Amino acid sequence: MQLFRSLAYPNFRLHVIGQAISLLGTWMQRIAISWLVYQLTGSVFWLGFVSFISLLPSLVLSPFIGAFVDRHKKYKLVFITQIGLMIQAGLLALLVYFKAESVLYLSILGFIQGVINAFDVLGRQSLLVSLVDDRKDLPNAIALNSSIFNAARMVGPAIGGILLSTYGELACFTLNFISFIPVIICLMLMNVQEKVLIIPNESAFEGLKQGFNYLRRSPHIMSLIVIMTFSSLLVIPYTSLLPAVARELFNGDERTFSWFESAAGLGAMIGAINMARLKTGDNLRYRVLFSALAMGISLVLLAFAHYLPSALFFTMGVSFAMMSQNSSINTYIQTHAIPAYRARAMSYYVMAFQGIFPIGSLLTGAVAEIIGIKNTLYVMGGCGILIAIGFYIYLRLHIQRRLFKPTFR
Repeated sequence: MQLFRSLAYPNFRLHVIGQAISLLGTWMQRIAISWLVYQLTGSVFWLGFVSFISLLPSLVLSPFIGAFVDRHKKYKLVFITQIGLMIQAGLLALLVYFKAESVLYLSILGFIQGVINAFDVLGRQSLLVSLVDDRKDLPNAIALNSSIFNAARMVGPAIGGILLSTYGELACFTLNFISFIPVIICLMLMNVQEKVLIIPNESAFEGLKQGFNYLRRSPHIMSLIVIMTFSSLLVIPYTSLLPAVARELFNGDERTFSWFESAAGLGAMIGAINMARLKTGDNLRYRVLFSALAMGISLVLLAFAHYLPSALFFTMGVSFAMMSQNSSINTYIQTHAIPAYRARAMSYYVMAFQGIFPIGSLLTGAVAEIIGIKNTLYVMGGCGILIAIGFYIYLRLHIQRRLFKPTFR
C-alpha cells in the first residue's frame, strides 16, 4: 500500500517497532510529570518552568551539535542516547519510589533528559535518510515516523491517565524505563549502511557559523525556520496549559487531562497520516501557510469553547494543524538541504522547535498567571493568525520578485 511504502525497508520497520513501544512509555512519563508538578505546586508558572528546564538544552546545544552529528555515525549516537534516556527514566522511578520527589529534583532530571535528547533528536532525524534506501520514499518515512510519535501521544496519555489515577506516578515512570528495552533490541537488529561524508574538522563555533551561512544562502529554508521559531515561542506552548485547562476551565481531574492529551495526539496523528499521502511536487510552503492559519483559528475556538467535547475537538484541530506545519517544514529541510549541511540545517530546525518551545512555555505560564488561562489562549491564537499572515506576505513578495526581476545591471 502506497501509504505505508517506506515500511518495506527492514531498518525503517525495526525503527518504527522500537519507537512505537518506547514512545508509549515516554508519553506516560510526560503526563505523570506534568500532573505531579501541578499537584506539588498548583501553579501554571511552575508547569512552564519544568518544561523550560527540560527543553533548554535543545535551545543552547542544538546548533553546536549539528556539526558534531554531520561528522559522526548517526546510528552509534542514537544507540548511546537511548541507553542514556533509559538510565534517566530509571532514576526518575527511583526518586518517586523513595518519595523524594520535588520540583528541584524533577527539574534536574528533566535537564539531564534534555541534554541527552538534544543529541538523540538530531541524530535520529539525520539517521532517517540511511533507513530508507530510495530518497523518493523519505517524505513518506518522515510522515510515518511522525504518525508513530503521535499515535503514542494519543494512546500513551490515555493509558497514563488510568495508571496515574489508579496506581500513581511510579507505575508510569517504571513502565517508561521498561519501554526502552524494545527500542535498544531493534537498534541491535538493524544493519545500517551510512555514507561517510568527509567534512573538515572544525570547532563547534565554526560549525555553528557554517550552518548559519548555509541558511543565509538558502532563504526558503531560513524562512521556514523563522516560522517554526515564532510558532514555538507564541503558539505551540499551549500544550503546557492543558493540565490547567482540564482542571480550572472544566473542573476535571487526571483523566480529564489525559483526554486533552489524547485528543491532541489524535489530531496530530491524523495530520501525520495526511502528510504520509504527500505526493512528489506538492507545495510544502503553502501547506505550512494554511496549517499556521488553521492552528491560530483552532486555538481561538478552544479559548471560546464552553463544553468539554467541543474543547477536545478544537484541541484536536490545533494539533492536526501543528503536525501538518511541523512535518511540512521537516520534510522540506530534509529533502532540500545538501547532505554535507543536512544535520546543521536540521539543528536549527530542532533549536527552533524544541529549543524555543521552553522559552514559550515559561512565557505562557507567566502570562497565564497574570491574565488568566482563557485570555492567554485567545492571545496565542491571535499570534498564530498573525504568523500566517506574515508568511503569506513573504510568499507574495517572493513571487513578485521572481516575476519582476530587474533587467538592468
